[in-house]
Amino acid sequence: MSPYLWFPGVHGTIGARDRDVSVHASPGDLLSHFRFGLMGAMEARYKRVVLPLDIMWVRLEDDKALPFPNLMVNTAKLTGSEFILTPKVGYRLVDSRIVKIDALTGFRYWHFSENLKFVPSNLNLNFSNSQNWVDPVVGGRLSGALSPKVGVMIAGDVGGWGTGSQLDYQVVGLLGYRIKPAWTLQAGYRYLDVNYRSGGAIIDLATSGVVFGVSITLK
Repeated sequence: MSPYLWFPGVHGTIGARDRDVSVHASPGDLLSHFRFGLMGAMEARYKRVVLPLDIMWVRLEDDKALPFPNLMVNTAKLTGSEFILTPKVGYRLVDSRIVKIDALTGFRYWHFSENLKFVPSNLNLNFSNSQNWVDPVVGGRLSGALSPKVGVMIAGDVGGWGTGSQLDYQVVGLLGYRIKPAWTLQAGYRYLDVNYRSGGAIIDLATSGVVFGVSITLK
């Protein structure tokens, strides 16, 4: 079990109905609008079979006063959420004391939702929509012990291929320090890219930033 915190920035393009806009948000920008989040990974293993699972759910929100009194609305409230679920199954190709290498396959489920609400909402201007899709993914993972207390993990996957998104891939690198036999502190970097285009919706975003977490081994 590995709860973690990811502090990413986002850049790319989003759009709908043949209109798109460029997006550039720093980690500070996202944190200033952060309202709720849940991030964690867990894994079961039987002999050489591994079953990793990654979950991320983030909700962002912003309120803005409108300088247009003739519109009869005072405030616009925008809420956006992102949920990503990635279950995989893999086989441990190398299982030595120093190096472990896993081949992995699975899928990544994406959910984006957007809600725009005006206050007071007496003009039927409110808007709500969502996008949902599933991408098959394949990848691998390498874990190495640099010392009895220090280890490194590098992982990546790629998928989509027009099934859900056009392309979907990520790369993760983590450095771990064991503070107790079952507890390891981790820090690293994660890059996640998706290019989804369907029904006039465009979500072409790269999300990347530092990751901090703790890995707890349950026996």
